[in-house]
Amino acid sequence: MLALALGAVINLEPPSAGAEENRVLAVVQKMNSTFKTVEDYTCEVEQIFYQNGEENERYRFKFYFKRGKKIRVDFSRPHSALTILYSEGDQEAIVLPFRFLPALKFRISVDNPLLHTPAGQRINQTDMEYFIKFLFKSLETVEQKRDEFYEDNDQIRFWLWGYDYIGGKDLEKYQVLLLKRNWLPIRIERYHLEGIPLEVSIIQNYAINTHLNDKLFLP
Repeated sequence: MLALALGAVINLEPPSAGAEENRVLAVVQKMNSTFKTVEDYTCEVEQIFYQNGEENERYRFKFYFKRGKKIRVDFSRPHSALTILYSEGDQEAIVLPFRFLPALKFRISVDNPLLHTPAGQRINQTDMEYFIKFLFKSLETVEQKRDEFYEDNDQIRFWLWGYDYIGGKDLEKYQVLLLKRNWLPIRIERYHLEGIPLEVSIIQNYAINTHLNDKLFLP
């Protein structure tokens, strides 16, 4: 999932009346084409989970991604020494309870609830490639309720309706705020259709194409 002030979102101005009919699709296409040039990235994430509209849990971690879906997650909250490693196609992830003790490691199925977020998200559903595919699928399969799209010189904010990005079963709505300089989101909000919050991801300090070493994704 940067302390983004709410006012920074509200102050975005709506586009002109002559804007393209499907601006959200155009933005997602731009996100996709730009991400194709990304071989690796790191970022810092804070995820806030809600229950019955009230904040329930909060996670903080550093996220590493390398093309070929190599993933590393270094937690700082609630487990300050925990690291999870995953490679595309594997049915298990490697869990290091204490990353300063790499000899102590476990292999756990990606379907094991022990590896899921409070929302049920699996480790192989955490990267930006997966999220962009989710956006495309939602635009293709779900009728968008209304065109809510706001833009300024640096940022774009839009709403999107789709089946949940975890199991694809429940119809929900999402608000996405992204930066034009890299076409990556810095805030993703997830809601019940009634507007009750489910989850907020705040993403900051992207570092793109820094040539991450493969060893980083090994225990």
